[in-house]
Amino acid sequence: MADQIPLYPVRSAAAAAHRKRAASYSAAGPGSGAEWPSRYQLEDESAHLDEMPLMMSEEGFENDESDYHTLPRARTARRRRGLERFVCGGWKLLCASCCDWLVNICQRKRELKARTVWLGCPEKCEEKHPRNSIKNQKYNIFTFIPGVLYEQFKFFLNLYFLVVSCSQFVPALKIGCLYTYWAPLGFVLAVTIMREAIDEFRRFQRDKEVNSQLYSKLTVRGKVQVKSSDIQVGDLIIVEKNQRIPSDMVFLRTSEKAGSCFIRTDQLDGETDWKLKVAVSCTQRLPALGDLFSISAYVYAQKPQLDIHSFEGTFTREDSDPPIHESLSIENTLWANTIVASGTVIGVVIYTGKETRSVMNTSNPKNKVGLLDLELNQLTKALFAALVALSVVMVTLQGFVGPWYRSLFRFLLLFSYIIPISLRVNLDMGKAAYGWMIMKDESIPGTVVRTSTIPEELGRLVYLLTDKTGTLTQNEMVFKRLHLGTVSYGADTMDEIQGHLRNPCPQMQSQAGGNNASSTPPRKAQSSAPKVRKSVSSRVHEAVKAIALCHNVSPVYESRAGVGGEAEYAEADQDFSDGNRTYQAASPDEVALVQWTESVGLTLVSRDLGSVQLRTPSGQIQTYCILQMFPFTSESKRMGVIVRDESTAEITFYMKGADVAMSSIVQYNDWLEEECGNMAREGLRTLVVAKRALTEEQYQDFESRYSQAKLSIHDRALKVAAVVESLERQMELLCLTGVEDRLQADVRPTLELLRNAGIKIWMLTGDKLETATCIAKSSHLVSRTQDIHIFRPVTNRGEAHLELNAFRRKHDCALVISGDSLEVCLKYYEHELAELACQCPAVVCCRCSPTQKARIAKLLQHHTGKRTCAVGDGGNDVSMIQAADCGIGIEGKEGRQASLAADFSVTQFRHIGRLLMVHGRSSYKRSAALGQFVMHRGLIISTMQAVFSSVFYFASVPLYQGFLMVGYATIYTMFPVFSLVLDQDVKPETAMLYPELYKDLTKGRSLSFKTFLVWVLISIYQGGILMYGALLLFESEFVHVLAISFTALILTELLMVALTIRTWHWLMAVAEVLSLGCYVASLAFLNEYFDVAFITTVTFVWKVSAITMVSCLPLYVLKYLKRKLSPPSYTKLAS
Repeated sequence: MADQIPLYPVRSAAAAAHRKRAASYSAAGPGSGAEWPSRYQLEDESAHLDEMPLMMSEEGFENDESDYHTLPRARTARRRRGLERFVCGGWKLLCASCCDWLVNICQRKRELKARTVWLGCPEKCEEKHPRNSIKNQKYNIFTFIPGVLYEQFKFFLNLYFLVVSCSQFVPALKIGCLYTYWAPLGFVLAVTIMREAIDEFRRFQRDKEVNSQLYSKLTVRGKVQVKSSDIQVGDLIIVEKNQRIPSDMVFLRTSEKAGSCFIRTDQLDGETDWKLKVAVSCTQRLPALGDLFSISAYVYAQKPQLDIHSFEGTFTREDSDPPIHESLSIENTLWANTIVASGTVIGVVIYTGKETRSVMNTSNPKNKVGLLDLELNQLTKALFAALVALSVVMVTLQGFVGPWYRSLFRFLLLFSYIIPISLRVNLDMGKAAYGWMIMKDESIPGTVVRTSTIPEELGRLVYLLTDKTGTLTQNEMVFKRLHLGTVSYGADTMDEIQGHLRNPCPQMQSQAGGNNASSTPPRKAQSSAPKVRKSVSSRVHEAVKAIALCHNVSPVYESRAGVGGEAEYAEADQDFSDGNRTYQAASPDEVALVQWTESVGLTLVSRDLGSVQLRTPSGQIQTYCILQMFPFTSESKRMGVIVRDESTAEITFYMKGADVAMSSIVQYNDWLEEECGNMAREGLRTLVVAKRALTEEQYQDFESRYSQAKLSIHDRALKVAAVVESLERQMELLCLTGVEDRLQADVRPTLELLRNAGIKIWMLTGDKLETATCIAKSSHLVSRTQDIHIFRPVTNRGEAHLELNAFRRKHDCALVISGDSLEVCLKYYEHELAELACQCPAVVCCRCSPTQKARIAKLLQHHTGKRTCAVGDGGNDVSMIQAADCGIGIEGKEGRQASLAADFSVTQFRHIGRLLMVHGRSSYKRSAALGQFVMHRGLIISTMQAVFSSVFYFASVPLYQGFLMVGYATIYTMFPVFSLVLDQDVKPETAMLYPELYKDLTKGRSLSFKTFLVWVLISIYQGGILMYGALLLFESEFVHVLAISFTALILTELLMVALTIRTWHWLMAVAEVLSLGCYVASLAFLNEYFDVAFITTVTFVWKVSAITMVSCLPLYVLKYLKRKLSPPSYTKLAS
């Protein structure tokens, strides 16, 4: 059906003419009318795209242009409308508007601009730039109390309690003692303020520690120590090895002879791969550090931006003749919060504080509120409506006699226990208890609860957004397989490769003795080599040598770092045998390959920008000159290197890359595609390795064309790629490698557990598309039977439209999309993309920036209304963790930044299964039962008050006063009610074995208007029975009514707790007995309220017993019948 619907329904001939005209303009070259094509293209694109709606169903739909424009907005706008939003949301909207207005007045956003930064001269900066201080605090000393109070009283429940408590200062409205209202409210506020103060102080200490780190600043007088927070734009800062870079800088000099260094960016983009950075050549060539002040130079930098993968700027030295100009790119930058991994670097500061890339990609922390708290807030609004209605009915039945408005307010206060103030106290104490249970669980050691207000959120999750590197994987690569076409080597046959390498092939033997031989004969032999079938030994030699040469890995010898620099390592063979050799690279795949070649005998011993040296199993050193280097890019999906063998003068072009990119480059073969599929099914990351021999004339011709392309101003990237592609023809296929990225322990069963629980898992990573897809398969995030739809790169609205329509036709397939394509789709088709992606069983977003990760979390919250959880372990995951409803941080190799910013911190990914299935589920069900029972406790006494007032001529007189009301809400019933936090419907083992039990929680059936209505009916029934029963059975004095009804009320509450409990705990029994004992013991001191002589008689006992029996026995019978006729799902598993 869908295939029969045209993608471009033409509405009119005029529209077609517009498209045709725009196409002709775009085909025209630049000239006098260069502005016309872009204008017509923009107008036409939006016009014809609006005429072809995205077909969100198989039948498609037809809309006018106006309907199409309003479609996404209309769907989201219909969600929350009506009187409820207008009335109940007014307070929150008013406060939020006032706060936003004050913030805008006090702190106006400054426009970000490009800047010119003079080396070592901060005073020459034309504009004032922000301080280089890190601030994660939510409040300051002036806004703390108002801010905390606003966060508390923006909820209707707390605001209501405040108004009721304040009313007691009015004599005409005073009912009972002040402490009955102010003590609970003051306790809640004190606990909240204390908790927020502790959290704020901890944030302040962490910020102070970072801002106080000392760095060496280069001045005219030499080096001086300066705090991180005192660094200014234009300062020359020296950063040592393993030290954090304090601000965004341009890389000027390094102690490394090669003029480059490696940095670790795991706290910025989540990748533990080391990135190669290159110093500005003009400043690197200066003889000494002090010469930086003897030159007149400046850096022109673009305005601060979010993108951490790009930078545009220029370096200019004015005092030379002619002036020196160098273009600056991302490889010349050192971003803040990255770590120097090699050598010592000197940079000039260009961005500080809020303008650094890391801060701009970090969202402000928000106060998270659990869905259960929001639902209870809605129920309290319903209770308030019932309270007002009941008060109006009482005043109406009273006949509006006298000052009826005063009676109305007194009735509002009398029935105020309908909304119990102890609700907040009990829930907050319950949350603290859940946090303590989580941290004491021996099955998930090391788990820390950092946000104690949302443990119930762990039981309501629908979407789990997870990072890849360090979260699902250990980021440890292991070489697993080498395939040569006719023979394959695995982990158990690597010794055969070592044997081949120990026995040099005849070709290598002939080359070893002829250093002075002419280079022409070997090149002729090499060019004809593919025509002759090579032996396995020679093919192994060529494959291993290609793997050892085609990479960007540099060996580092830690033990020699302080002696004489790495340039000395090439001087003697004994330096190469250093056992402390480590490898630096921009990818762990590269390191794994080089470590494997070392394990089989061919060792990388030295490398700089111009040469590389290998050591053979016999100890011979082979030196190769690096002529050209073609780095890996996400567009090309391959990398290459052209080297010259110093001993034979042979020039060889080596290349390796993804199979999709290399299959069309290598010579015809019949095994590559099949073997790539086999390795991918095993979860291995595959690389195809190939080579091509070049003559001197071929290389010189290539070099001239390549240099000319790099100097071109227009379309430089396209011209350079075209020249390189001229070499990538009929390359000789050498081998196929398979590398495994080790997964975290029990990742596969944990993901399976979460999927069975109804949780949809999205993987958001900054890594490459191929890597992300491979990990998604190996971790079983995407099952082997599922199809994968790779969203093609899109750059404009038209391409996004076509690709979304293509994706819509796919059914039950996982989606893989890049960050750039995601940005385009969110710009034009946010709702449609969200609707399609949410139907997928799994989604993988690769090349995501930290800001994009946070935006995806907000997108799911906005479009689905479901609860989201973000899991990460690096600094780049902090924004996502803070944006999600629930954030889980993993303490790993990438530091503790994510775990400190998260709501919950775990040590391993597999602990998330138990955290959600056991603790999340139990926390939600317990809080739901606790909240409703506390409401029941208030409703039952309010019902009794209503019956009492109606019997006694609608008098606004309290039934119970003073200590009776305080005792009822505290020592008489508090412990048994609070013991519900120990209740559990199934054992933890059963909850882990049957994750389907978790799926029911997302529907919110444990706390809904239906269950709330049941508790309201129970409260009305029991309150009526208790009050009418006491009135019927009392004899002569009114005080007997109080004694009978209040005692029966306490016993009813204790029995109802026992009725609600599903699994008894010994502390529950202790709480029941203790509360009953406290009440019986206190009867001797309640002479003011009770007749002590009467309560010791048999009459009192049988009357109380009879009333209690009538109020509770029917409920026990109903519960027994329900469990027999319609048992809940968990009882079937428990039996």
